[in-house]
Amino acid sequence: MKYIRLYTDPTGETHLEDVEVGFERVEFAPPAPPLDLSEYHASTRYAFCRFPVGWYGDWHPTPRRQVFFLLSGGMEVEVSDGEVRTIGPGSIVLLEDRTGKGHISRVIGETDVISAVVQLPD
Repeated sequence: MKYIRLYTDPTGETHLEDVEVGFERVEFAPPAPPLDLSEYHASTRYAFCRFPVGWYGDWHPTPRRQVFFLLSGGMEVEVSDGEVRTIGPGSIVLLEDRTGKGHISRVIGETDVISAVVQLPD
């Protein structure tokens, strides 16, 4: 499994990178059979977020380290190095660009975007 990491480099430019998640077979909920689990990461809180059709966020950094899990709809994300990605249902984005120019995000298509957002410790 992969997720997208959006981050700022030391010069203030923002970038996107694909991060591969590793899994290990564990006894998660005996007597249910073993399953594959990634490592745990600390979080502070979560919420659900709706971006209405036509929503556009001009250049902005993320206010906190957070992970967005897109549940429905489609978005486009642009970073300062010029890369643009389209993300849709099932996409996972780790936002870490708390400094620098940030990113642009916009809803694409005729459907609101619904996501779960999990905020992470600094």
